[in-house]
Amino acid sequence: METNGSDNPGIGPDWGALLATHRGRLRRMVTLRLDRRLRGRIDPSDVIQEAYLEATGRRDDYERQDDPMPPFLWLRFLVLQQLQIAYRKQLGTKARDVGREVSMHAVAPQGTTSAALAERLLGRESRASEAAIRAERKRRLQESLDAMDPVDREILALRHFEQLTNRECAQVLGLNESAATKRHLRALARLKDTLSAMPGGSRENWI
Repeated sequence: METNGSDNPGIGPDWGALLATHRGRLRRMVTLRLDRRLRGRIDPSDVIQEAYLEATGRRDDYERQDDPMPPFLWLRFLVLQQLQIAYRKQLGTKARDVGREVSMHAVAPQGTTSAALAERLLGRESRASEAAIRAERKRRLQESLDAMDPVDREILALRHFEQLTNRECAQVLGLNESAATKRHLRALARLKDTLSAMPGGSRENWI
């Protein structure tokens, strides 16, 4: 029986459908990692499209691997590479400064990830009277996120913004699943303590 030449069950014959399936998750990831200085200058769709072209060109090599990473994580890796290239093109010599605080797992500076997470956790306040309270909440929440161990902050981003599974987080971070679970629970507990101490009382339902 003819096959696609790979023992990897995650690819399958419909390459276009696979790429379409993961586009939404990858777009959320790019949105999270995109430095606000470059919003309007870098289109997440363009970054993903470049990564998909790269993936298509490297598909045969990927499929020949004995133990390849899952397709989504491979595509995510290629998208992060393209985002880094876009940073260098847009910022030139400043890209070195951007990379100064970049973890081995992300592209954006620490503050970018923390700010995006804070925005997502707080949601949107529709009343003007809430603006000052929201600003204070965001400041305190971002400070708490910035003070976390980079891996703990990253696992919150992966689980609650990118919506990766615990197994996927472990693979991205180079941890075993048990260690990833412990990291996540520790970071989550610290975050909930911060939220509960904010004006308005307990915010256990925010995350």
